[in-house]
This record gives sequence, C-alpha cells and structure tokens, in this order.
Amino acid sequence: MPARTTLLGGAAAGALLALSLASAALADGVAGHHRHHRHHEAAAPAPAGPGVREEVDSLKAEIDALKAQQEQQGAAQAQTQAQLQQLQSQLADANTRADRAEAQVQAQIETIPGEVQTEAAKYKPKTDKIYYKGITVTLGGFAAAESVYRTRNDVADIGSNYSKIPYDNSVLAHEGEARLTARQSRLSLLAQGAIDPSTIASFYGEFDFLADAQTGNSNESNSYSPRIRNLYGAVDWNDAGWHLLAGQNWSLATMNGKGITPRNEVIPPTIEAQYVPGFVWARQPQIRITKDFADKQVWLAVSAENPQTTIASAASGTGTAYSGVTPNYNNPGISLLNSVNSFSLNSVPDVVGKIAVEPIIGGAQPLHAEVFGLLKQAYDRVNIAPAATNQAGMVGLGAGNVTDTAWGGGVGGGVTLAAAPKLLDLQVSGIVGQGIGRYGSGQLPDAIVGPDGGLELLHEYMIMAGATLHATPDLDLYAFGGTEDESALYQNPTIGGKVAPLGYGDPLATLGNCFVELGACSPDTHQIDQYTVGLWDKLYTGPFGQLRVGLQFSHTDLHAFPGLAGTNTAGFLPGSIVRPTTDDNMLFTSFRYYPF
Repeated sequence: MPARTTLLGGAAAGALLALSLASAALADGVAGHHRHHRHHEAAAPAPAGPGVREEVDSLKAEIDALKAQQEQQGAAQAQTQAQLQQLQSQLADANTRADRAEAQVQAQIETIPGEVQTEAAKYKPKTDKIYYKGITVTLGGFAAAESVYRTRNDVADIGSNYSKIPYDNSVLAHEGEARLTARQSRLSLLAQGAIDPSTIASFYGEFDFLADAQTGNSNESNSYSPRIRNLYGAVDWNDAGWHLLAGQNWSLATMNGKGITPRNEVIPPTIEAQYVPGFVWARQPQIRITKDFADKQVWLAVSAENPQTTIASAASGTGTAYSGVTPNYNNPGISLLNSVNSFSLNSVPDVVGKIAVEPIIGGAQPLHAEVFGLLKQAYDRVNIAPAATNQAGMVGLGAGNVTDTAWGGGVGGGVTLAAAPKLLDLQVSGIVGQGIGRYGSGQLPDAIVGPDGGLELLHEYMIMAGATLHATPDLDLYAFGGTEDESALYQNPTIGGKVAPLGYGDPLATLGNCFVELGACSPDTHQIDQYTVGLWDKLYTGPFGQLRVGLQFSHTDLHAFPGLAGTNTAGFLPGSIVRPTTDDNMLFTSFRYYPF
C-alpha cells in the first residue's frame, strides 16, 4: 500500500507541473501579443480543458483520500504497536506469575509424599508386614506393666503355683503378697514364604521374660532372663491338606479353636500366667503332622512331644518305697541344664493324637469339637539291697538292679461354641487318665514311687469351663472355673509287726500339725478348685497401636487328702481324722501396649 501511494503522488505532482507550464506558456503568449499589438484590445484567457480539470480534481481527491488512509494506517499501526507492547508486557507478567505458581506447585508436590504417608499411617491396620527377599515378616507382642496381690504369700510372680498354696502351719499362710512385674511382656515374629502358590513355609518365635536364672532377684536391677514360649518351623501343603510342624509349640493336647493349626489355640484370657486349674496344656518341643479333610471340616493330627514325669513326695508320717530300695527317677541338670533343677529319666517321647470337627452350619463354622489321646511312659532305675534289718529283706525282695517301666496316658477333648457370634463364646475342655498331672495348670504329680521302687502313675481328671462376653467392641468380660482331682494310691503293709504307710493320699498320714503355725506337716494334695472373673478393656486403638487394661479376681481352694491328727499341738485327739485345706484370693491388674 505505501508503494502505490507513492506512485499516485508522483503522477499527481507531474500533472500539476504540466498544468503550471501550460499556464505559463499561455501567459507568455498573451504578453507577447500585447507587446506587438499594444493598441489592440486584450483578449480573455482560454479556459483549461474540461478533461484536464476533472483529472486534476480527481487526483486531488485521491491524494486527500490516500493521505487520510495513510494517517489512518499510521494511527492503526501506532495502536497496534501499543497493543503489541501491552501484550508483550502482559505475557512477561504472565510468565513471571506462571514461574512463581510452578515453583509453589512444585514445593507442594514435594511435600505430598510425606503428607500422604503421615495421613495413610493413621489408617493403616496394625498387621502391617515387612517384606524381605520374598519373605513376609509380621511382628507382634506387647509391653506389660502388671501387678498381683495374694492373701497368702506364694512367693510367686505373675504365675501362681496352685498346688503350693501354703497351709496354716506355714508362716507364709499368714502373710499377704504384692508384686509389680513387667516379665510377661512379649515379643513375637512370624516369617512366611510361598514356595509355590499352595505351599507355604513359615517360622514363628515368641518370647517373654518369665525365665529365672539363679542370679535373678528383685533386689535392685530386677533382671530376669528371656524365655522361649514358642519357636518352630512349619510347612503347609494347602492343596493336599498336609501340615508339618517341628519345634517348640503348644502341645497338641491344648485346645484348638480353628482346625488343628498353630497360633489358634484357645487359651483362657487371664492375666494370671498359669491360667486356670483344669486347663489342659503344655508348651514343649515336638514334631507334628496334620491332615485336613472335607473342605477343612475334619482334621487329624499326631505329634511326638518332649517327655517329663513329675514325682510326688510322701506326706507326713508316710513313705514311698521300702527301706533298702533306692530308686533313681530324676537327676540334677549337668550339661546345658540348670543344676538346681531335676529332670526325669525319659526314653520315649509323649505321643498325642487328635481329631477335630468343625461342621459348616449356616455358612459358618461356629462349633469346634475335638477328642485326643495321650500316651506316655515313665521309668526309673531301681537298686535293691535287702537285709535282715530293712523292709526289703523283711518282705523278701531279691537283691539286684532293675529298670522299671510304667505306661500311662489319658483321653481328653473339648468344645468351643460361638453361642452368639461376636457376642458370647463358650468353651469346655478336660482330660482323664493316669500320669497326666503335668498337663494341668494345677501341676499335680504324675506318679509316686511304689514300695518296690517302681513308678506308679496316679489317676487324675481335670476339667475347665468358661465364657467370654464381648460386651462392646472394646470391652470383654470373662468368667472361668476349673478343677483338678487326683486319686489316692497307697499300700499299708504290716512289716515286722508294724503297719508301714506307703503311697499317695494315705489316710494314715499324720496331719494334725498342719493347723499349727510352724508345725511340721506336709499333706498330699487331693483337689484344686478355682473360679475367676475378669475383664479386658481397649483404651485406645489407632495408628499407634493398642492400649489394653485388664482386671482379674480369682479364688482358689486347695484340699489335701485326710489323715490322722497324730501327735500335735493343735489340740486334736491323736486318733482324730483331719483334712487340711487352704485357699488364696488373688487380684491382678494389667496395662499392656501393643505397638504392632
């Protein structure tokens, strides 16, 4: 457009120049005419031709239009330039603000992972696992601050010795006992790995601090040893229904709640570490094989477990073996066994077989029922040295050394029932047999040494029943009761004209001084009864774990076999029949923190 304007301007200028020259020439001609014809009349100038005038006017008009257009274009260019500068300024400002916003966003993005993790941690379940080289590791356990008060001094920590509650002849029976303890604190670790989709290998370890080395005391440092509760490996072939366990675990005689699987034992929810009399249990090394059938509604298992035999002492005024007979049934520890403790002679493991049934009822399995059998052996080495002056010689025993073996065991079982799902759970379990005392919480003896030195297994039954009410999602109330009852086993032969009371629970025992403080008296235990009630309340459950508080009260009665008063200072006639009894009221508290 500017080039076209320039050309048009040049054409217009040329036309004006031509018109000016024509006018000048015309003026010169007129002037010469006047010079030569001064006396003639001056003639009127000839008007320009209409074509030229029109062209000039047209060019002027076009020039004016072009000037106006140029001025308009200049103004537009100026406006465009101003707008461009304004846009450039706005763009620069926008870029600055964008950079600032991007920096802010980036800073916020950098804080998101931490904020997300913090927020997510609030809602993560407390069963978080650790993954290491294909192994899934689950931590568990709790820190415990607990207390126990007893009306009689058992000289015991959080686990009671029910069969050793003192009778009135002991000073301890007239003293109370209060203890604070953290020793039931626990730590567990479960490691699991999938060999293939249906084969799972696992390792489980669980430990507390209820071991007591010879150096352990409560004087100043209150230092106690860690203790193995459970420590085993297992392999589960789930598609085939086979399960193998090897290591220390709850005995197969212990009540299960889900099939016959580890870590699903039904344990009374007591603070008391010795649980409830009548509860059948042990934790000991074993090898166990299990098979499930019928969509896990039927289970069969057998285990070979660590054996032991506990031996009863004779009551006051009685004995066990004939004089001249020396039995060897246990010995102090030597290599890697504490020399303070005695360990029984054992040649074969205890064998336990169990069948469990969990029928599907209404799409669930609220009922668990099981029956088990226990086989055990007890044996000792006997030296017989008869003489005319000892009972062995008087009854005609021949001299020599012999290994004596006794077989025993029992039959037991139990039932658990979700009577009202998530509200009320019921359970009952027990066992009856011979030589089974060590499998009960009351720890009554398995056997007594017979007159000829051989071990004689004692007959016993034990039973426990209980209920747990889930009153609220956080509050559980429980009530349990149990009993352990042992039968007497004795002989009263007449030797040399005198009756020789021998055995367990002999009615000829002299027990009158059991009722006198500082009296010399030791009766045989016949029965232990207990009822216990308690609660567990979850004070807090959240991202930082769980806090639980527990309260428990129990009353325990200990009954001895009856005997004769004998010579005593209690005021009984010597021939009177007396039956010592004692009891203990215990109050427990617990505060536990579960971080995992």
